[in-house]
Amino acid sequence: MSMYKYLQQLWKRPYDGEFGEILKQRLIKWRREPSIVRIEKPTRIDRARSLGYKAKQGIIVVRVRVRKGTLRKPRPNKGRRPKRMGVYGHTPRKSLRLIAEERAARKYPNLEVLNSYYVGEDGRYKWFEVILVDPHHPVIKSDPNLNWITSRVHRGRVFRGLTSAGKKMRGLRKSRGLRGTHKYKWKKKQKERKLRKRHEASRGARVIKPEE
Repeated sequence: MSMYKYLQQLWKRPYDGEFGEILKQRLIKWRREPSIVRIEKPTRIDRARSLGYKAKQGIIVVRVRVRKGTLRKPRPNKGRRPKRMGVYGHTPRKSLRLIAEERAARKYPNLEVLNSYYVGEDGRYKWFEVILVDPHHPVIKSDPNLNWITSRVHRGRVFRGLTSAGKKMRGLRKSRGLRGTHKYKWKKKQKERKLRKRHEASRGARVIKPEE
């Protein structure tokens, strides 16, 4: 196996064994740092490269700290006695990863968010590393794999829910209870239309056995 395969296996259970002790020491150090820190290289190089990171000019990596838990409102103490205080249990629609991406984008307004990934958590915080790209850099403009982000239609993509975390928040990753992914369902429907069979959601429809 390649080195990246071993790193993937290591991050499946990151808090076990010797690596868990190393990660705990890192978290102790990260707690004392600011909430947004630019780092020289990714902590998870395998995950960063799979999401489009390259060690070249115009690309930076930022580690963002986000507080865990749901929203908390001030406790009402005047004018009334509410039956339920409404202080806890208010969960935001956005995930903590998307919140980390937005904070990194506000910190670096001239850069665009490419993607992000999880790097650790403790009892109070979660840490994510966000990959940022400079769309005006000539190296990025000449890169055939990244020059799509230089287009004006991708400006502010993190605030419009166009990143991976944003699409998941918008419900575009859900399969609505049907088996498999969108690609699987699309192929299945295409086969049903070709064979002129009824839709799988209708009553009495025959289910096509998937090809193995």
